[in-house]
Amino acid sequence: MDDNKFKCKDCDKEFSTKEALDMHVKSKHFESIKQPIKISKKTKNWILIIAIIVGVALIGYYFTTKASADDGRYDVFAQCLSDNNVSMYGAWWCSHCKSQKEMFGSSFRYINYIECSNSQGNAQLQVCKDAGINSYPTWDISGQKLEGVLTLEALSTSTNCTLP
Repeated sequence: MDDNKFKCKDCDKEFSTKEALDMHVKSKHFESIKQPIKISKKTKNWILIIAIIVGVALIGYYFTTKASADDGRYDVFAQCLSDNNVSMYGAWWCSHCKSQKEMFGSSFRYINYIECSNSQGNAQLQVCKDAGINSYPTWDISGQKLEGVLTLEALSTSTNCTLP
């Protein structure tokens, strides 16, 4: 080989300068110059431990928040609202009504709920027209109409019903 020639180890091409050879190798044979990232066993163990902790925390969070709404813990509160003639007017297609219902979880079955929409979702039922309902959800508490999603605390404050 000529002293002025530089040869590529991968494809045997010759170049007149070292810089030209380096540029060729970087652009055409970049896979051969990549070095795999080496992670020590200790680092892998720490990554695994952290992943397990995060996974357990997320699973725990999911089940505690889901269980709190669905465990019937608001049964007595919801029953108290209905016993005091508190009613919620809503529509099956209303996202705010859905949010309000989810606050009670399975205890919503005790709420005096009045559906205001027909099955097609394009007309208000007469019972809601007669009650003067203009938006959903609307709570009727002792003749006072409160519009919008109410916190359970606000419902408790507006009634004689105590939260658990």
